[in-house]
Amino acid sequence: MLSVIVLTLDEVKHIQACLDSVRDFADELLVFDSAVDARVVELAKASGARVVQRKFDNYAAQRNAAMQAALGDWIFFMDADERADALVGKEIRRAIAQIQDTLSNEVLFWIPRKNYIFGKWIQHTGWSPDYQPRVLKKGKAWFDPARPVHELVIAQGGELFLTNPLTHFNYETLAQFRTKQQRYTRYEAQSMVAEGLRPRRRSYISMPLREFLRRFVSLQGYRDGLHGLGLSLLMAYYAFWRQVWAAELTARK
Repeated sequence: MLSVIVLTLDEVKHIQACLDSVRDFADELLVFDSAVDARVVELAKASGARVVQRKFDNYAAQRNAAMQAALGDWIFFMDADERADALVGKEIRRAIAQIQDTLSNEVLFWIPRKNYIFGKWIQHTGWSPDYQPRVLKKGKAWFDPARPVHELVIAQGGELFLTNPLTHFNYETLAQFRTKQQRYTRYEAQSMVAEGLRPRRRSYISMPLREFLRRFVSLQGYRDGLHGLGLSLLMAYYAFWRQVWAAELTARK
């Protein structure tokens, strides 16, 4: 049984289209909601989904709790701003059937994403092919609680890399980008401090510069034109603030 889980936080705009994109190949639709917007619940139920609400603490904990609430033995995680077409569904179900028929040990599938940022498909700059750990066998793979953001999966078995991509409407506006990156960067700063890493003075310059060069040169952001340049600069900017926020947290400790 394949359960599709969508984590939501005020996703009125996207939730219905997301669920519509997976309904034909999912055995269960589960919306795991961390807000109190009744419209999300109404739209999810109207689309045939079961809704469970849980207060958000971090991404890894939320995903692990959602897996426990799901009925399926295979779990496919979707974000509300993603879409999966029929080819994605067929590939997932075919891979699961083959594993069951051959008794092979794969418990985790990685799926590529096509990221649309500010209205453009970003094919470089670190956003392509953007493989994500999205299909897990329940009880054999889970998200590492020590990684609250940019989750890491612990898998007790083999892994597969699928070929058909999800479409991800990542950031439509600069305001959305800033909101998410601030949240991610603060989580990363907290992780740095928890691991005992303290920013050095030179890192306020070296880390942003390294991030820009990584995005724009090594990951060929220049091939995305002005979008690649802008995104590389923005990610360098947040690399700087990661050091600042980590230093602030260290000082408080």
